[in-house]
Amino acid sequence: MGIFLSTPKTQKFSEDGENDRVRYGLSSTQGWPATMEDASFVFCVGCQRRQDGLSTQAKRVERGNQSSSGSHSKPNHAFSIKEATVHDLQLAFERCQLTSTQLVEFYLGEIHRLNPLLRGVIEVNPDALYQADNADRERKAKAPGSLGGLHGIPVLLKDNIATKDKMSTTAGSLALLGSVVPRDAGVVTKLRKAGAIILGKASLSEWAHFRDNRAPSGWCARSGQGKNPYNLSADPCGSSSGSAISVAANMAAVSLGTETDGSILCPSSNNAIVGIKPTVGLTSRAGVIPITPRQDTVGPMCRTVADAVYVLDAIAGLDYNDKATIEASKYIPGGGYKQFLKPYGLKGKRLGLLRNIFFYFDNGSIFAEAFERHFSTLRQGGAVLVENLDESKFLAAYSSNTDFESVAMNAEFKLALNSYLKELVVSPVRSLKDIIAFNKKFSDLENTKEYGQQLFLDAEATNGIGKKEKEALLHLAKMSRDGLEKLMSENKLDALLSPFSTASPVLAKGGYPGIIVPAGHDTEGVPFGICFAGLKGSEPTLIEIAYAFEQATKIRRPPPFTP
Repeated sequence: MGIFLSTPKTQKFSEDGENDRVRYGLSSTQGWPATMEDASFVFCVGCQRRQDGLSTQAKRVERGNQSSSGSHSKPNHAFSIKEATVHDLQLAFERCQLTSTQLVEFYLGEIHRLNPLLRGVIEVNPDALYQADNADRERKAKAPGSLGGLHGIPVLLKDNIATKDKMSTTAGSLALLGSVVPRDAGVVTKLRKAGAIILGKASLSEWAHFRDNRAPSGWCARSGQGKNPYNLSADPCGSSSGSAISVAANMAAVSLGTETDGSILCPSSNNAIVGIKPTVGLTSRAGVIPITPRQDTVGPMCRTVADAVYVLDAIAGLDYNDKATIEASKYIPGGGYKQFLKPYGLKGKRLGLLRNIFFYFDNGSIFAEAFERHFSTLRQGGAVLVENLDESKFLAAYSSNTDFESVAMNAEFKLALNSYLKELVVSPVRSLKDIIAFNKKFSDLENTKEYGQQLFLDAEATNGIGKKEKEALLHLAKMSRDGLEKLMSENKLDALLSPFSTASPVLAKGGYPGIIVPAGHDTEGVPFGICFAGLKGSEPTLIEIAYAFEQATKIRRPPPFTP
């Protein structure tokens, strides 16, 4: 199952031990260790010998001096993989400075070196090097589609995105170890078609942070606490924490995350990367462990806007296993999204600025100064910042004494998760009720006493979409119509500005897209971003704005972290 990184404590199964291991698919024949301490590194069969030399190999490849075996060409010029973009990597392939095999070896080496502390990766794909070798052979033969795009590029997937291979798909929970998915997730099918290499599974806030609000961001039972590489004591945010950590720390070229409410935007902000939260349905959610189909979306998490757009081009589109893609596919422009990577994309754009709602900072604070500089940059690029907006009207649209999002989500989660679990070919758990029982049974392993599972219990108490839930859904739709949609249309806005991921609840309720770009670092060295948000299908405009801002500022820098 690749690399399994345990929680950093010795914990044994409780009560009747072996029978429980067999019942829940955790028997020793499936590679489950006797204690969590024993699980610190459980390698895939055949990977142990290779791992021992990966750190050394990674250093050699980084210097451009690594000899390639088999049919691969020996690099003849120095090439630095760290911080390399997809375009850089494709150019290096073309110039015979790099092979996909060397690239995968580099990332495996970095995972082996950095991940024991950062814990951004749950497991690596034991077939990654095999896929890399295939990519190199295709490139050498100039096979159709082998020159450019994501061909030969390693991609890390959040561990709630299904892969029908030797890896597990568990949402970070021990309850799903031993489960077998019926097929690749829709986005994985598209990645494979594009020639991408599936490098492994990223850690996450367990169950996409829908088990209990007490659990810290970035924690899951399978890999422990993920760490922010810019400040190890800082919040990495979640739930797509591992996707952000790994890309930020150069343990992967690009990654995929998922968002229901803030789970791409927030970790991207906190780890100085670019995150795209697509319009709901623009990318397939089929084969993704769900929270609610009404809000769930899959998107790229990368070091640059261009890289994120390359990934979006590969994963967006129709998938008959996800009906939402049928409607949303109308938003995909002919020629894809790369055409909107324009350095002058700010020119003429009208950007909404709600100062008193989103940008209310103390005078002289690092945030106030940074965003004022960014406002000037946006204006210098030709954008118009629209500030005379009716903020009270916008706030009133979303004001309520009832948390309608949670009311709807609890019922939707139970229905969607139970449906997902029933479709699994093999699974030790078949319902939310089973998972709750598992967490009680193995509370030491799942930290149930400390972190709880109240969101699970609240969801289990629901009984489908009843009157209360239908009313909540109507209120949520009205909030979106009277809130962001009216603000955008009445003021002819191209995008709404927000710091960090503060606008994510607004985007979540309406299924709207957003792109977040690095905007600075606070006094503790923790990154923060600026988000450009829009209405459904506005990705082309948002890409123009985000790319032009990124090119004008170029704020991202790699983390200073060293193990």
